[in-house]
Amino acid sequence: MSKLKKISGKKCIKILCNKFGFRVIRQRGSHVILNKELPSGKIGTVVPMHKELKVGTLKGVLELAKIEEDDFAEYQ
Repeated sequence: MSKLKKISGKKCIKILCNKFGFRVIRQRGSHVILNKELPSGKIGTVVPMHKELKVGTLKGVLELAKIEEDDFAEYQ
């Protein structure tokens, strides 16, 4: 069973920026684009600004961001 819970898009962005070093690049409609600079290149992800992100959507966001679910679940 996944340790991830349903959270808002706003809270997801807050965690990604404050705990994992991402920054907001731009927003188009309800989608916010974030990226992070690494020595090996850039990592980017897209977070929908919904009141509640389903667990599957959150998993997709974390997969693009290359963040383990357990690491993210610590900050929920």
